[in-house]
Amino acid sequence: MRILYLDLDSLRPDHLGCYGYHRETSPNIDLVANEGVVFTNYYCTDAPCLPSRSALMSGKFGIHNGVVGHGGTAADMRHEGSSRDFSDRLNRESLPGSLRQLGYKTATISTFAERHSAWKFNAGFNEVFNVGTNGHESADKVLPVALKWLEDNRGAEDWFLHLNFWDPHTPYRTPEEYGHPFADTPLPDWLTEEVFQKHKDRDCQHSINHMNSLAKSHYFRWPRHAKPIENYNDLRFIIDNYDCAIRYMDDHVGRVLRKLEELGIMEDTAILISADHGENLGELGIYSEHGTADQGTCHIPMIIRWPKGLKGRIDEGLHYHIDLAPTLANLLGAPKAESWDGQSFADSILTGEYKGRDYLVLSQCAHVVQRSVRFEDWLYIRSYHDGHNGFPKEMLFNLKEDPYEQNNLAAEMRDICKEAVYLLNEWHDDMMSTMEFDVDPLWTVMREGGPFHAKEFK
Repeated sequence: MRILYLDLDSLRPDHLGCYGYHRETSPNIDLVANEGVVFTNYYCTDAPCLPSRSALMSGKFGIHNGVVGHGGTAADMRHEGSSRDFSDRLNRESLPGSLRQLGYKTATISTFAERHSAWKFNAGFNEVFNVGTNGHESADKVLPVALKWLEDNRGAEDWFLHLNFWDPHTPYRTPEEYGHPFADTPLPDWLTEEVFQKHKDRDCQHSINHMNSLAKSHYFRWPRHAKPIENYNDLRFIIDNYDCAIRYMDDHVGRVLRKLEELGIMEDTAILISADHGENLGELGIYSEHGTADQGTCHIPMIIRWPKGLKGRIDEGLHYHIDLAPTLANLLGAPKAESWDGQSFADSILTGEYKGRDYLVLSQCAHVVQRSVRFEDWLYIRSYHDGHNGFPKEMLFNLKEDPYEQNNLAAEMRDICKEAVYLLNEWHDDMMSTMEFDVDPLWTVMREGGPFHAKEFK
C-alpha cells in the first residue's frame, strides 16, 4: 500500500469546495473528496502548528506529550527519563515509526522541524527533505522535490510520504503574477459591514488594527499584505489572498496527483488530505491567525481516499487528528501502539458504521491559554490567559446557528456551560490519571509568564 499524506498548512475546511464553499478554490482536492470520505467534524487536539503536529506524530494529546506552546518548557516533548530504552518509544510509536515497523519506507518533505526546532517530528522517517526557507516557501519550491521523490520511488510497493505545503499560512506568499482569481467573487455572506465595523474597533492580537501594524513591520516583504485594511471593501485583501493561496496550492496538488496517474500508481495509492490547524478569518475578531481554541483555529479538513474504501461519503462524527495513527494501523492490520491516545475510525472509511466521539477537548497555549469543549452543537471556550484579547473567562457558541462565533451565549445559558465544565473536568481527570507526570503543561505556560506570542504582542 502506498500512502500520500498531504499536510496543507492553515487550511480551513469551509474554504474548500467539497465542504460547500462558494468559491472555486480547490478543484483538485474536490476530485479526491468525490472518491473518498470527507470528515466534517475533524479537529486538532492542540493548536497551533507545533502542538498540533507534535500531537499528530506522537499520537498523544499535548497534556501527555508535553507540547502545548511555541516557547519555553512546553515547546519541548517530555523526556521518558529512567524508563527510556536504547531508543525511545517515539522511534517505534510515532506515526511514521509505526509504519516503519510494518516495513514501510517513510519520508517527509517539509521544513516544519527546522522552523520550530521540533526535531522529534522527524522520528520514524527514513528520509527527511528540508526544502525552502523555513516555512516561507511557496508550493512551486516544494513541488519539484515531491515529483522527483515519486519518480525515484515509482517501483516501491509500501511507502508513506508526508508532503507539506505552506501557502495558506500567513504571510500569504502566492506569486503576484498568479493574479487575483477571486476579485469578482462575493465575500462570505456572514462578513457584513456591521461585523467589520465591530471588529475594526478591537485592538488585540491579529485584530484588523494589529494586522495593519504587521503589514508595516513584518509583512511588507510580501505584496499581498501591503495594503492597510481601512474600510469594509478592504477585507477582500485578506479573504481573497487567503483563498488565492489555497487555489495556488491546489494547482500544485493537482500536479502531484497527475504524477501518480502518469506513474500508473494512482488507483492503488491512499490519499489523505488534512491540515495542522485552520485560520481565523473574523472569528472572535481575529484575522489571518490561528491563535485560539475555537472553530476557526481547531477545525481542520480530513479527506481520505482509501483503495477499497467508501466513495462519496460524508462523515459527521467528532474526531481528533490523533485518531489517524490508530486508524492507519487498523486499516493495515497492525495493533494500536500502547502510548497512543487516539482511537481508530477505520470503520468510517470501510463500512460507514463508526459514529465518532461524544465530545472533544481542544487546547491552545501559544497565543492564548484556552481549553474548549466541542459537543453536540456547542463550543465552550474557557480562557486561563486571554492573550491580551479581552476575552471573558467563558465563551459559549451554538455552532449550528452561529458557526462564526459572533454571539457569546455563556451568560444566558449557564446549564450548558456547567455541562461543558463537567466534560472538561472528566477529560482532565482521565488525562492526569493516565500519565506518570503530575504537571499539566498548560500551567507550565502560565507559570513561565503566559503564552509565547502574547508576550510579543504586549
